Amino acid sequence: MPGGPDRPPCGRLAALAALVAVAGCTVGPRFVAPTAPRTDAYTPARTAPQLDAGPGEPGQRLSIGRAPSPAWWERFGSPTIDALVRRALAHNPTLDAARATLAQAEQVVRETRAGLYPQIDFGATAQRQKGPAFALGLLPRGSGLPQYDLYSVGPTVRFAPDVFGLNAHRIEEREALADVQRDQVAAAVLAITGNTVTAALDLAALHTQIEAIRRIVADDERALALARHRFSVGRAARTDVLIAEARLASDRARLPGFRRRLAATEDALAVLLGESPAQWTPPAFDLSAVRLPTDLPLVLPSRLVRRRPDILASESIVHARSAAVGIATGELVPQIEISGAFGTSALAARSLFGPTSAVWSIAAGLSAPVFHGGALEAQRRAAVEALRASLAMYRATVLAAFGQVADTLRSLGDDAAQVRAAHRALAVGLASLRIQRARFAAGRIDRTRLIDAERTVEDARVDYTEAIAEREIDSARLFVALGGAAPADRASPLSGALPR
Repeated sequence: MPGGPDRPPCGRLAALAALVAVAGCTVGPRFVAPTAPRTDAYTPARTAPQLDAGPGEPGQRLSIGRAPSPAWWERFGSPTIDALVRRALAHNPTLDAARATLAQAEQVVRETRAGLYPQIDFGATAQRQKGPAFALGLLPRGSGLPQYDLYSVGPTVRFAPDVFGLNAHRIEEREALADVQRDQVAAAVLAITGNTVTAALDLAALHTQIEAIRRIVADDERALALARHRFSVGRAARTDVLIAEARLASDRARLPGFRRRLAATEDALAVLLGESPAQWTPPAFDLSAVRLPTDLPLVLPSRLVRRRPDILASESIVHARSAAVGIATGELVPQIEISGAFGTSALAARSLFGPTSAVWSIAAGLSAPVFHGGALEAQRRAAVEALRASLAMYRATVLAAFGQVADTLRSLGDDAAQVRAAHRALAVGLASLRIQRARFAAGRIDRTRLIDAERTVEDARVDYTEAIAEREIDSARLFVALGGAAPADRASPLSGALPR
């Protein structure tokens, strides 16, 4: 800047800061996304799931390479399930906590980014001092050590050029940790939607099964009454009565277990919806109102690692650990700070803005570690080992995700076989029941045989309902295992090598 010697050399200061920044070099590693296992399948070809459940049952097929739709739970065609999921997403406290934690992490990123800019403050002081005021050019020499007031007003500027990238690595770490929280929000959404759908399906199945068992118990009670009557008239042995009593007791013992499962499922669903179990009434809907998804998506493993929130969160942790190595490395190199102040000083407040009251200062400082007993190097080595540990955890997370998809695919194949067998058992039982009813109407069998046939049908209905529910629940688990409504694929931001 042109001007006299009393003007601060702002242009020189800016040029110096720019020169220092350009001359610097960033230390520490650059992040490289970890490599996922190279595979194009989840299960061996010889164990590919067979999803055909036989005649009379909806078939399922896998659409290789297709990702789940965002609102994947709508594929079940149940307005009740859709309403439950949307209510859970709106009121679940765990999801609210995850969102608040993400907002906190984002504010920490903004706070850290502020370190890249000059910090400007404004100050005003009023002091009572005793000393050689002539040093300030305010009193002549030989005036002794008088007492005087000193007033100062003006801004101060501090700036630490990020010469070696220390602040850049700090920002990188905070951004990666914010990504972890973002992925955890997505994971919470996925867990809540998946748990809500499976709990709703289990709830519908349990209602159907409990009603079937109640009909079985009613059949047992009629059979016992008939056995007692036949025994009283001498047409049946005592053992017939004991057998009927044992069967009734056994089937009655089944009800508490199913009711316990029903209560636990209702309570879990209430908690997912953010409600107290005592204040929430579960919906009444039947499993027959649920449509089985017949076209199942199956993303390739190479896409799965870019979709699943737990894998993305694990990758973000690796990124944060890589940045931590950069921070620890930056602590080993010199740090530079530039500061400046401009304002006015005077012995009287009324003279603060006079023509001779202007003061300014410029300072540059450098600090470099010399001896810390090996603490800084140990800190860096610890950061490197933490990075290695996070890489191992990333691989474990990917393998666990592949295993979950594989388990679900195998379960779907077993579910189809179970539905096929249960459907056959129920069909045979119904056919037998029709014959027994006709024979009973013709007087060819007694009521005991008819009751046994009715009981067999209800028993088969319990197994069939369980098989249908498991098939639908495992279909929901496949959507969850594939990442559900995952965000768009992320690209690896940087490339580099693991530090040694």
